[in-house]
Amino acid sequence: MYFKSRADAGKIIASKLSHHKKENVAVVALSEGAVIVGAQIAMKLHGNLSLLMTENIFLPGEPDAIGAITGQDTFTYNNKFSAGQLEEFTSEYHSYIEEKRREGFHHLNVLLGNEGEIPRERLRYHTVILVSDGLVNGLSLDIAYDYLKRIAMKKLIIATPFATVKAIDRMHIIGDEICCLDVIDNFISIDHYYEDNTVPRTHDLFRVVKNISLAWSKDST
Repeated sequence: MYFKSRADAGKIIASKLSHHKKENVAVVALSEGAVIVGAQIAMKLHGNLSLLMTENIFLPGEPDAIGAITGQDTFTYNNKFSAGQLEEFTSEYHSYIEEKRREGFHHLNVLLGNEGEIPRERLRYHTVILVSDGLVNGLSLDIAYDYLKRIAMKKLIIATPFATVKAIDRMHIIGDEICCLDVIDNFISIDHYYEDNTVPRTHDLFRVVKNISLAWSKDST
């Protein structure tokens, strides 16, 4: 399935989640592109919107990230690797991983500035909707879950326009409810499935996040 834009995909997802409109909804975007998708959901469901940005950490010679860190200093290992592999990596590259964690944390905080912290009161006892603009694997979900599991939520919903089979499996494990418009067998790239790949600058995205309540849709459906 192809979409005109991330906003167009977000509108479709929002219509499928409209039964949650009377709940206290909190939308958490997993990337800059996901903010565009999530904004449509937050507007439709009258929810707040947050951005959980992450930075992947790669080891020398490894094509897959060993893990990722958030602006809240939550570090999550990639479940692609076995426990034995992770033990070997962390033993051999302990100093390197710690250095990259510090660098990633610093970079995210410089990028996010004062907007980096997601207010916990916006998530506590809410129906939380994790939103992606395309899920390739379960790493971003694991990162978000590691952060969210410390917060008392009413329900966790995972929504994305498309996902790979591997990501779908992870969605079912982590989420109480999932909304995926298409399952991709031969994934190419996230941008490939959108005709318009325009994503605003980070500063402009935070403006969308901050002012989302001003754009809540007025319909009662």
